[in-house]
Amino acid sequence: MKTTRKLANLPPYLFAQIDATVATRRKGGQKILELSKSDPEHATPPDIVAELQLRASDAANHHYPDFDGILELRQAAVAWYRAKYGVNLDPDTQVLPLLGSKEGIVHICEAFIDSGDIALIPDPAFPSYRTGTLLAEGQVFPMPLLPANNYLPDFNRIPTDIARQAKLMFLNYPNNPTGAVASPEFFATAVKYARENDIILLHDHAYSQTTFNGYTSPSLLQTPGALDLGIEFFTFSKAFNMAGWRLGLALGNAAIIRGLKTIETHVNAGIFAPIQYAGAKALAMGPEHSFFHSMNTNYARRLAKVVEFFNRKGWQLKVPHGTVYAWVPCPRGYNSVDFTTLLLEEAGVAVSPGIGFGEQGDNHVRICVTYPDTEVEDALARIEQCLDKHALRP
Repeated sequence: MKTTRKLANLPPYLFAQIDATVATRRKGGQKILELSKSDPEHATPPDIVAELQLRASDAANHHYPDFDGILELRQAAVAWYRAKYGVNLDPDTQVLPLLGSKEGIVHICEAFIDSGDIALIPDPAFPSYRTGTLLAEGQVFPMPLLPANNYLPDFNRIPTDIARQAKLMFLNYPNNPTGAVASPEFFATAVKYARENDIILLHDHAYSQTTFNGYTSPSLLQTPGALDLGIEFFTFSKAFNMAGWRLGLALGNAAIIRGLKTIETHVNAGIFAPIQYAGAKALAMGPEHSFFHSMNTNYARRLAKVVEFFNRKGWQLKVPHGTVYAWVPCPRGYNSVDFTTLLLEEAGVAVSPGIGFGEQGDNHVRICVTYPDTEVEDALARIEQCLDKHALRP
């Protein structure tokens, strides 16, 4: 069978591989505890579910939806950004609902990357930034995220000729997989760099509501000049426990939104209107709702427990200020695949190998805490037995 170069060059998707491996082992009778996938444990808030049920019962919503997305959702997004960030957006030109932010991240590359064009992508990073670039036949130029620089890209390390050629730059803070956070000053530096080099700035703000320990994540769009050259992706999956609903938003520069919308209209037929109404209901909760405090309290407690456990074993980790991840260096003598395999085979615990997020991640694993306390505690107990059995230390 004849396929394409892009298919041959595209690596297997990390989380699909993990799911397949876990499923195989469970079929074989092994009890696996998962700390690998950030699927929220709790249900979507009942008011949002009720809105979906109400709207789905209305036959008027059974037709093809508008490509623009319903006005109520776009207006709710504008109100959210005004309330939380003081950013004023036009609901008609600067907001685009998406079938999940992941889809928009991949399709933005189709809109702005031609064959051979360069995208600046963090390493490590959410795999879809790289996937989207490769599907558009672009070239990936990695920006290393190193502990010495608090897992922020150092723009001075990007060669001048690469910067001049680059079309897109992806950023993501709070960061998956490292848990790092960024300041308004960092975004100001990024905007200045993008303007000087004529680069479109794309900020994946998936964990905008998943912050704790006194930290609130800034939006790229509140940075002066950001609306001239960038957009931000917002996902309902993490913010409202709506992972299976597939709803996201792209917000920001009107020309970039227009380009993304062009691709969207050719690829999909819109988002089921009742889901969009439910999204508007979610945003109407407001960014300071007690729901977020309750959810984040759980995540912060579990992350502290994971960090305390590894530090007791000799690691030197800090509790993140955002996301649901602990970014854990592998024990001495192990890379991320080796350590992941050991934990899966001997401890029955699934974690994510850092290599799946980029070459810079190969000496780490990512541990996720979107699982009940008892599962996290049981998994750590199993990991402890494995570490002690093999005398593993950092």
